[in-house]
Amino acid sequence: MTLDSVKRYLYQLDLFRVFTFACVVGVHVVDRSTDPANVAANGVIVLLHFTREAFFALTGFVLVYQHAGRPLAAGTFWRRRFLLVGIPYLLWSVIYWAYSVVTGMHAETMRAALWRLVFEVATGGAWYQLYFLLVSLQVYLLFPLILRLLKVTVGHHRWVLAVSAVVQVGCLVWLSHPPALSGAAGGVWAHLYVTVLPYQFYVLLGAVAAWHIDAVDSIVDRFGAVLVGAAALAGAGSVAVLVYQTRRGAPAWAASEVFQPHLMVFYVLIIPALYTIGRWWARRRRADSITARAVAHGADRSLAVFLLHPLVLQLLGPVTPRLTSAFGPVWGIVTLYALVLVGSLAGAEVLRRIPGSRTLTGRPMLHTLSPISVRHDAQRTLAVPVLPRVTPFT
Repeated sequence: MTLDSVKRYLYQLDLFRVFTFACVVGVHVVDRSTDPANVAANGVIVLLHFTREAFFALTGFVLVYQHAGRPLAAGTFWRRRFLLVGIPYLLWSVIYWAYSVVTGMHAETMRAALWRLVFEVATGGAWYQLYFLLVSLQVYLLFPLILRLLKVTVGHHRWVLAVSAVVQVGCLVWLSHPPALSGAAGGVWAHLYVTVLPYQFYVLLGAVAAWHIDAVDSIVDRFGAVLVGAAALAGAGSVAVLVYQTRRGAPAWAASEVFQPHLMVFYVLIIPALYTIGRWWARRRRADSITARAVAHGADRSLAVFLLHPLVLQLLGPVTPRLTSAFGPVWGIVTLYALVLVGSLAGAEVLRRIPGSRTLTGRPMLHTLSPISVRHDAQRTLAVPVLPRVTPFT
């Protein structure tokens, strides 16, 4: 990795980020608005549910891309990352907890509700998307060690990934065939998904890719079409396995479980495929185009949308049956998705323009209506280095 590589802005990561966040919203819309036994709906979920793995690969990538080749002060790094992501995590945990209290989702005393808040903050369970921020904080905690590992294993990174892959497969087999546990052991097992363990391979995959970015770009430029085609075939194969399992009696919701070992093939292929598509787009990108501005806008609002969209989806719950009744199951879900996306983007726009923007979204308050892409391009024109965001959202 060269210093010039570190300073080069990677527009493809913005498209990667926006597309993956769009798929996150899609997973939750389909999951929350369809019958868990619906095979077709679970097939869609299988194709969209690569998002957590892609995000952790992106996290490892951008962290190494920014910090490799320069000194890393662990204390300063931790303080900055924990403030930018930890505070939004705590605030949104309280917001969703308060929503559950106000709407009476749990029959409990206020004392019990407060203890539930403590437990949910510790386990990422205040709402179903917040665990991701908790795992991200664990990645930040481990990052100085990850960077050190890459430095001391230069020339042997393939073996680092090989060992990590073996651990990953073992972990997936373990998670998909859980032991019979009860009590405290059962509770710990039930929350393994909020630890970095089931995602460590993807963090390292992204980190190693960033370390060897010139080689990665060369491979993508030469074999990009093959990577995209392989990902498409793997996606089709994953859906075929789902159909096969359901025909053998497995519930559709279980057959689409994200930790099934065979899905790792699809996840490992879709990540470079998305990077490839992003690189293709970045080469043809025009700064003044509508697409470039839309991608920049979406990338800037990505964390806010991630945090908001489950609340918007929850509030739209009562109208979901009416949508599917009026437009049919497919177009009803498409309409619901559009409403959730528009509502989340509108809410994100508000949050980005209030004094508490940084604490709620991890991004500074916007004081101007000028498009994000215009300001970024102006910075690059003035030779101000603009590094890629150091998380999937900030």
